[in-house]
Amino acid sequence: MTMSDAAAQARRLRFTSPVEYARALRQAHEATISGRPDPYIAPSLVTSWQRSLAMGIDPDRHRPVHRHDVSEARLLGADHRLAVVMPALSQLLADETTDGRHLLIVTDHLGEVLWRIGGRHALRQADSLEFVEGADWSESGVGTNAISEALFTGTPAQLFSAEHLVRTHHDWACTAAPIRDPFTGDVLGVLDVSGPIQSMTPDSLRMVRCGVRLAEELLKSAGAPAADSLPEQTRSIPATRARSTGRSLTLRILGDKPTAEVDGGPPLALTLRRAEILAMLSSRSSGWSAEELAYELYGEDGAAASVRTEMHRIRGLLGNVVEPNPYRFTAGVKVETDAAMVAAHLRAGRVADALAAYPAKLLTRSANFAIELMRDELNEAVGASVGASGVADLILRWCSTDMGAADSAAAAALERVAGADDPRFQLVRAKMARMDRELRA
Repeated sequence: MTMSDAAAQARRLRFTSPVEYARALRQAHEATISGRPDPYIAPSLVTSWQRSLAMGIDPDRHRPVHRHDVSEARLLGADHRLAVVMPALSQLLADETTDGRHLLIVTDHLGEVLWRIGGRHALRQADSLEFVEGADWSESGVGTNAISEALFTGTPAQLFSAEHLVRTHHDWACTAAPIRDPFTGDVLGVLDVSGPIQSMTPDSLRMVRCGVRLAEELLKSAGAPAADSLPEQTRSIPATRARSTGRSLTLRILGDKPTAEVDGGPPLALTLRRAEILAMLSSRSSGWSAEELAYELYGEDGAAASVRTEMHRIRGLLGNVVEPNPYRFTAGVKVETDAAMVAAHLRAGRVADALAAYPAKLLTRSANFAIELMRDELNEAVGASVGASGVADLILRWCSTDMGAADSAAAAALERVAGADDPRFQLVRAKMARMDRELRA
């Protein structure tokens, strides 16, 4: 009998002798973490551990990332599309008795816990793990667990004791499966049943599968909602994007129709507020606190909770591209903006390329003061560079755009280069005179 066969046979002990099997898994965990893979730990889990470690998960001292406060997460859950299935799932799977051993957990499609139902004893145990509403139970949030595996693979997953990467989870067992939109097949969230290792039974996986089927049937009965009527955070995204941290993010923030592209995918329309947030994130690599962003976006009356809600919606649309505390783009995500491309051309002395890449001012519809400063800084840099180039055709092209139409310094530079009698300068002077008359009228 091979070591793998022996491990497969031993897995039956998780139901008949959970303490004995947990002891064997802990030994396998130590060996595998030390670089000696043990067949008790499935290769797919070892791969997940490696991904988690690469994202900075510490098996000894890791606490989950908290995307929102508990109260904020509950408010998000109340507006989530899965809210309609929670009463039925609670009736089927929850155990709220005093001695109840397991919890019913439902997350969104990114792994953030939105619902947590169970008895007082199980809730206290979950509190010790910070397994609460608002906590991120994805791979990048807390390391390998059943929820993260269900998100990554798109299939049911069951983890027991030291199959979890983080050691504080070794007394815990989880069974999870994704809930899909019955109309699109996209992942809406994850249903999970968790508790101490003794709470897992041979029926746990079957009950979770039943719960998922019930949820999807209820969603189907409710009908497909119009996309425009859904809050942004409840719109589903493809499962492939939901389980990806994203390698690239391209922001188009010049003009009045901002968009974002994740990993070279199709352009996704951004609301003005979300475009403002992403533009500000791109302007400071050290990140922003929720309070700082609230002040910049909403003024003295701004609330950090409003920023956290918008961040949740951004992650719902784009995936896990922003990390909190402080808010900044997730490590490993390559972020490019069309505004930054213009600035890069200017720094390299490629004035013609900068002008060609600058079709409109930054977020032209934004009246936010911080965005206005960014907008004016870029516009003045382009205008000054074009004027200093001494190339009459470039200056004329600049003065013919909406961005340079009122640039008197550029018009003066054109006069010096081309001469006051040049028809090109006369066109620019006539246009500026007309604009001046309109302003005085």
